[in-house]
Amino acid sequence: MSALAAWPGTAWLNAEAFTAFGQHIIWSDMVGNTVGLIALALGWRRSILTWPAQLLSGVILVAAYASAHLSGGVGKQLLVIGVALWGWRMWQRGRQQAQDGTIAVRFATWPERWLLLGGTALGTLAVGGLFTALPELSWNPWPDAYIFVGTLAAMVAQARGLVEFWFAWLLVDLVGVPLAFSSGLAFSGFVYVVYLGLVLWGLRDWWLRTRAATTALEGATA
Repeated sequence: MSALAAWPGTAWLNAEAFTAFGQHIIWSDMVGNTVGLIALALGWRRSILTWPAQLLSGVILVAAYASAHLSGGVGKQLLVIGVALWGWRMWQRGRQQAQDGTIAVRFATWPERWLLLGGTALGTLAVGGLFTALPELSWNPWPDAYIFVGTLAAMVAQARGLVEFWFAWLLVDLVGVPLAFSSGLAFSGFVYVVYLGLVLWGLRDWWLRTRAATTALEGATA
């Protein structure tokens, strides 16, 4: 059990909320992922509130993943909490530097892309190897490690305002949906499916914004 769930008055977090289609939905899974869904929508809108929402979601989901004995999920949420604090600061600085108070978005440079891809691959190998060597940490080590590291890469890209953030979330979703359902976190699986729609919508919006910014810059220098 997580430290959060052990706090007085928080035992309800890992209690069953309801059952649907034979799946048992626990409160921490439902509430944490609902807040996470809101955070993703706020990220699409480039609202700085996405970061406190991700922070809150991470705190609640620690309890959900601990109940499913997914140490990678617990570790991922602890990283979410840390990166959310860093991303919050990054976007605060970005708003201060922008003339209109918005967050600028762009495509990553090729060196940045290779750094993200290489870091994700090496990180997955390292974490997956750890989970394999210590099976008590996770019953499904490689998918758990992939989601652990992939989420971190996505959040780092988001904090830097990179369109590739959305591609990273797409790749995480491909593994996150089946893993969540097989781990008994049905609401997480459902939310991952909804994430897919929001990710595609957000990807289109950020992509169009980069084109608009490029057109405006070309017009200004013409």
